[in-house]
Amino acid sequence: MNIVLDILLLLVTIIYSYLESLVKFFLPRRRKSVAGEIVLITGAGHGIGRLTAYEFAKRKSRLVLWDINKIKKEVGDVTIVVNNAGAIYPADLLSTKDEEITKTFEVNILGHFWIIKALLPSMIKRNYGHIVTVASVCGHGVIPYLIPYCSSKFAAVGFHRALTAELETLGKTGIKTSCLCPVFVNTGFTKNPSTRLWPVLETDEVARSLIDGILTNKKMIFVPSYIGISLTLEKFLPERALAALSRIQNIQFEAVVGHKTRMK
Repeated sequence: MNIVLDILLLLVTIIYSYLESLVKFFLPRRRKSVAGEIVLITGAGHGIGRLTAYEFAKRKSRLVLWDINKIKKEVGDVTIVVNNAGAIYPADLLSTKDEEITKTFEVNILGHFWIIKALLPSMIKRNYGHIVTVASVCGHGVIPYLIPYCSSKFAAVGFHRALTAELETLGKTGIKTSCLCPVFVNTGFTKNPSTRLWPVLETDEVARSLIDGILTNKKMIFVPSYIGISLTLEKFLPERALAALSRIQNIQFEAVVGHKTRMK
């Protein structure tokens, strides 16, 4: 009998959640203030990190850009952390150097663990804070010649989801989490990117979407927003259709293939 009641409660929760999402779709979300918040941003010297720092500065946040060993002594407990630092080495697997694979995982995912382990205790104590994981659309789907990058971004998305679930289980719902997943961004790290179906984004557009997602406590921030719908639909496509879609998409960028740089 208990399992029947649990299933009925689940159905009610699903229906309520869909109705709530529908209402939120048409109503503007309330934006929180980040004035006075201590914000740590990794990788803030370039691209998305630099412009995200600028967006927080406009909102009168206190920025830490960045030395993990001196943070607490100099500025107090960090309340918002944006794990933005990233590394990417476009190449086929056999042309990718071992140290490049190691560097990719150290920066794109392992760094998240060490930073959050250092900052989370004060957030848990106060049940207050916001943890932002900068991942990629490559954390939801794969692109050839980016095997280490895609793998690390899948890990980053998993980190975000698992951390979100763990904080909820601990009853620390005052600590919010967000995960940024853009398509190709014109940061200069990937040379000459182009696609037929996705735009190549500018960093200021991504930074604005990120700050908007943070202010509205959005869990998953896709840029552009329709990418989330596209990824959901792709889960229902057969393998042959996915291969055809990939050909139509025609993603290209400079990559080392067979130890030679070429457009792929």
